[in-house]
Amino acid sequence: MKRPEIHLYDLGNKVTAFSTTRKGGYSEGPYGQFNINCYCGDEPTAIQKNRAALCELLGIDDSRLLMPHQVHQTKVAVIDEAYLKRPHTDCLQLLEGVDALMTDVRGVCIGVSTADCIPVLLYDEEHHAVCAVHAGWRGTVKRIVQQAVLRMADTYGTRPASLVAQIGPGISLDSFEVGDEVYETFQHEGFQMSTISRKDEKWHIDLPACNRLQLLDVGVESASIHHADICTYKHCEDYFSARRLGIQSGRIFTGILCSK
Repeated sequence: MKRPEIHLYDLGNKVTAFSTTRKGGYSEGPYGQFNINCYCGDEPTAIQKNRAALCELLGIDDSRLLMPHQVHQTKVAVIDEAYLKRPHTDCLQLLEGVDALMTDVRGVCIGVSTADCIPVLLYDEEHHAVCAVHAGWRGTVKRIVQQAVLRMADTYGTRPASLVAQIGPGISLDSFEVGDEVYETFQHEGFQMSTISRKDEKWHIDLPACNRLQLLDVGVESASIHHADICTYKHCEDYFSARRLGIQSGRIFTGILCSK
């Protein structure tokens, strides 16, 4: 079996956090090599082989590798023991229209799928709780990462100041060129545009910076926010980029799990 090449993050001794690269899998063409997203047109057989390889690497069963069907909104789903006992079809339905997952169940890998959007991982060591957030520009402007932190506080008693956050591979300020309507949406929602944008021929917006500022605003300590500093557009040979490869291409999986 092929071994996926993943980018690991150091968030603590009791947690595994990572982003997949394009290497070490069974997919082909614009999906090659490693893709586990079943919503982007890849061959189901290749997806299943890739999932099996990742589960073997993580030491978990396939039923404990969870990824939502994201829709660029702000719905957050809580994965608990009751969820894991539901029939498979019910579990899939509960992942529909979700852009962030959280759990305090050990040995369960939750993650989000991206290809230029910003993945954010959150780890609460005190409560053994983790969260994976998909923050495209629409989710970012709706402050999904802040909503995820507040949901962790409500669900687990998480203190934002105790969280460790990891911002994964995504499109950078240099590469994220947007139209006036996107700029104006951020401006209308109260973002400090002088801090998160730049004007060349068109506007550019810094999505990683937007999410970092949101984490700071909700109480996460600056020293506890880490950034992979990997631009998917500039490094599309290693990480999927929808702007470079097209929508019909693979996706990065950024996941996190607490060990048993």
